[in-house]
Amino acid sequence: MEGGSRGPPFFFAAGGRLVTRFPFRIRMKQALSLLALGGLMLVLPALPAASQPRAVPQDPAEIQLSFAPLVKRTAPAVVNIFTRRTVRTVPSPLLNDPFFRRFFGDQLPGGLPGGTERVQNSLGSGVIVDPTGLIVTNHHVIRGADEITVVLADRREFEAQILRTDERTDLAILRIDVGSERLPALELRDSDDLEVGDLVLAIGNPFGVGQTVTSGIVSAVARTMVGVADYRFFIQTDAAINPGNSGGALVSMDGRLVGINTAIFARDGGGSIGIGFAIPSNMVRTVIAGAGAEAGGRIVRPWFGAGGQSVTAELASSLGLTRPSGVLLSNVYPGSPAERAGLRRGDVVTHVEGREVSDTDALRFRIATHPVGATVKVNVWRDSAERVVNLTLVAPPEIPPRDATLMRGNHPLAGATLANLSPALVEELGIDAAPRGVIVLELRRGSPANQIRLQPGDILIHINDREIRSVEDARRIASSAAVPWRMALRRGGRVINLTVGG
Repeated sequence: MEGGSRGPPFFFAAGGRLVTRFPFRIRMKQALSLLALGGLMLVLPALPAASQPRAVPQDPAEIQLSFAPLVKRTAPAVVNIFTRRTVRTVPSPLLNDPFFRRFFGDQLPGGLPGGTERVQNSLGSGVIVDPTGLIVTNHHVIRGADEITVVLADRREFEAQILRTDERTDLAILRIDVGSERLPALELRDSDDLEVGDLVLAIGNPFGVGQTVTSGIVSAVARTMVGVADYRFFIQTDAAINPGNSGGALVSMDGRLVGINTAIFARDGGGSIGIGFAIPSNMVRTVIAGAGAEAGGRIVRPWFGAGGQSVTAELASSLGLTRPSGVLLSNVYPGSPAERAGLRRGDVVTHVEGREVSDTDALRFRIATHPVGATVKVNVWRDSAERVVNLTLVAPPEIPPRDATLMRGNHPLAGATLANLSPALVEELGIDAAPRGVIVLELRRGSPANQIRLQPGDILIHINDREIRSVEDARRIASSAAVPWRMALRRGGRVINLTVGG
């Protein structure tokens, strides 16, 4: 993962050995670091059904009860995933220097090859969610793989086909061909039924030692301050998970899937310290069904059409809220589902379909778990009173068309590929930006745009005090502007001013 601050090491496990190490984007708190496991399998025993009473053991006989029947029923649906990919090594440290790569690319002078190829193996886990051979795992488990092999609990091996991979949720859907055979599979449970303290099991293949089961409890639900994926909303557990477990099942006490294990906090040396995270099954269900995994279509998430900020203690006091929770809307886009539902700037969204919205990440998650076309009830705090509105979700429109264009000519934008922002492109890129304006998609190495340090994701605002509203505006104004070029652009939450030439 790129961008943000450098965080803890990111390990992938292959055959029980740590084979590579990547920078990982996450903020560190004290001595802990977040370890996104490229093969981490976590099976948290899910809580009993919400309608059943919860109770602690009452006598020694109850304490001696075993998880064995539950494990026998669920473990066969958890698989190992082995991946192979070809990577290129760089033989000369000169090729790591941007100055030399600008002139030679991946080739050394004299036509010498820029590197050698080697095969890299990696290990992860997955969960069978349909008896016909549909498997859910993590995106980072199969990312960049040339070959994917699924090994069932009975040791049979199958080549896997990727049906859908979604980096934003860190989920991937695979299929294996088992003919008419029916495989053991886990049913998905409503992850919103989970409560802190519920028992869970983690099943996986840590460090390649073989299938392993650990138990624990749900330590927290709705964790949003974990930078593993764009949709940051996780179940936290203390069940022991380690490298090799990614993509495994988080299982409830009724034997159903409540989450896909994804990451852990770990000290610098790696390994479990009892803080693990799983993607809730409600998001998994969306990627499997609503995302059209079997249809092979592009994942289309619903469009809310409003943005804002998480309510702080100071804001809560000024708004008359009893506690700091919810999202204060600062923008409601014309023609959006939010506007049609009657939402407006200054409203505080507190619940979606009766589920609390604690911050902006929670709001994005709640909206994303509903299909396009669904009508959801949204609780809003306005003028010191709560009201409920019905909001019909739609697919984000691509209006205006993106018109992705490589800029050419004798001006600072030459070498940049620009596109018109639209709700569809904003959703596709996973950025926090208004769905209008012009964005930098790509940069050619060594181009004028690259040399003035433009970055993908920059949104152009002005050139020589003339507003940039479309790609055509950018092309016309950049070509006709007089030296020096004075440019304003938005990068993240900052406005940056550049002066070029003169």
